[in-house]
Amino acid sequence: MMGSIKRSKAPIKFLTIHCAATPEGRANTAAEVTQWDIDRFGQPSYHWVVDLFGRAIRTLDDDQIGAHVGGKNTGNIGICYVGGLTKDLKAPKDTRTPAQKTALRDLVIAYKRKYPGLVIRGHREWPGVRKDCPSFDVSAWLRAEGL
Repeated sequence: MMGSIKRSKAPIKFLTIHCAATPEGRANTAAEVTQWDIDRFGQPSYHWVVDLFGRAIRTLDDDQIGAHVGGKNTGNIGICYVGGLTKDLKAPKDTRTPAQKTALRDLVIAYKRKYPGLVIRGHREWPGVRKDCPSFDVSAWLRAEGL
């Protein structure tokens, strides 16, 4: 499956953080999230999926083009954390566990080192996106973390 995904030689300029839009506390696996995307888009959407336990599972190589920000996927690393909705699925909620927050922070730090000048956004921060994803303010979080 991974071999059929388009590759790009374009430089990595963006990192976009997403949520899986799953209910708080439900321990979906990276394999499940990836399979939903394969079923919907014909390929994995994200480069990384972070489960409730803070395990960051790689699902695409950096040079593979994901399917996570319509029309803006080339040169854009997608990271998705499991969660993002209230238990009743009725409202967006920052459901990140402490382990997920640590894993997201570690990934951001690693990517900022690897790709200087990287622009980091939440999915909802892209022009034209009308979603609450990732259910928290990425810019405010980055400032609070000193990133």
